[in-house]
Amino acid sequence: MSGVDLGALVKPGASEVHRDVFLSQGVFEQEMKTVFRRTWVYVGHDSQVPEKGDFTTTTIGTQPVIMVRHNDATVQVLLNRCPHKGTQLVNSPSGNTGRFFRCPYHAWSFKTDGSALGIPFKKGYEDTGFDKSCANEGMCNIRNVKNYRGFIFASLSENGESFDDFFGGSLSSIDNMIDRSPEGKLEIVGAPLRYLHHCNWKMLVDNQTDTCHPMIAHESSAGTVKKIWEAAADEDTPKPMVVELVLPFMSSYETFEKMGIRTWDHGHGHTGVSWSIHSEYSDVEGYLTAMIEAYGEDRAQKIIAETRHNTCFFPNLMIKGAIQTLRLFKPVAADKTVVESWIFRLVGAPDTFLKRTAMYNRIINAPTSIVGHDDLEMYERAQEGLKVDANPWVNLQRHYREDELGGERLHPGTSEVQMRNHYVSWAKYMNEGVGS
Repeated sequence: MSGVDLGALVKPGASEVHRDVFLSQGVFEQEMKTVFRRTWVYVGHDSQVPEKGDFTTTTIGTQPVIMVRHNDATVQVLLNRCPHKGTQLVNSPSGNTGRFFRCPYHAWSFKTDGSALGIPFKKGYEDTGFDKSCANEGMCNIRNVKNYRGFIFASLSENGESFDDFFGGSLSSIDNMIDRSPEGKLEIVGAPLRYLHHCNWKMLVDNQTDTCHPMIAHESSAGTVKKIWEAAADEDTPKPMVVELVLPFMSSYETFEKMGIRTWDHGHGHTGVSWSIHSEYSDVEGYLTAMIEAYGEDRAQKIIAETRHNTCFFPNLMIKGAIQTLRLFKPVAADKTVVESWIFRLVGAPDTFLKRTAMYNRIINAPTSIVGHDDLEMYERAQEGLKVDANPWVNLQRHYREDELGGERLHPGTSEVQMRNHYVSWAKYMNEGVGS
């Protein structure tokens, strides 16, 4: 990576991060070779491919991949490239390919595990050494794939941490999200909200655990809802669902401080340890009874009471278990990021939960929402502001302490510790890849 000194980008403990982490295309290209090739990256959910031959397309970093249900019912992840001339085999976001993939250029065909199936007029390859070529082996099948309770992750590295070592205790956030279903099962519903932000992907990751911005950045949106509600309603007026979803964004600094943050190794962490903005939603009739029947009263109460806010899984995934949403921040360039916001159904739970989840996604996450555009403007202002030469550093020192990371740790709710946790891991993977 020419011209960039990795050692100068992140100060000890990630208390400050150099602007090139966000602005440099050279840094971005190195991220794609290291961070996104050496970690376990979320690919999709197995409910997206329920039938044999069902597929969906996505990326690991900037590498295009296909997630497909194979004929043995396993979920396979393949690089979206024909081994012949490099043609992209699939250009649809999802569909069903039947029993095989067929290249639209020369009609080479491949089974849904990527293995070669057929080549037209193949005798032209006799005695050419083709049998020893990469092309003869078929599509590139990513070997390190993990289906964790329906969540599909993949790693492009043969030498990185194991899935369990990489995620450790952070998987408890996925567990809680799934266990909120009386049947212990989630299903993705519909296509995602998908949109382009003109900023670096890490700005979006940082914002997920930034608890000092909601009451400021969202004052014109959530603050307006609060003023209208307080003027129109009295203490006995039931809150409409939309008001219930938006008002917590105007919680005080002190409230967010008490909320707490938990961090784990390898850059994972979440806000909302003791409380979160999702903690005081209205009860849904019949839900507690169904949960008690499924899990017993003690466990059911513990599952429901765990209302974690945003859990960030390094490098680019965030889930909200209490509201059943997932956001993926997909890097395109140093200053371009595609955001996907997905919603899940709690199988066996009342339909009110899906209604609430869908409304939250529209009201909060959509670029045309009353909340999401506030964040978008801040990201793009930051991307431009970082070009100012006078100060090349982004400061992350709120509640900073030396030796604050390692294992599972709890921190004050307004700390920027999870951002630091992210960049400590980011620097680790970037430096491991120097020269690659």
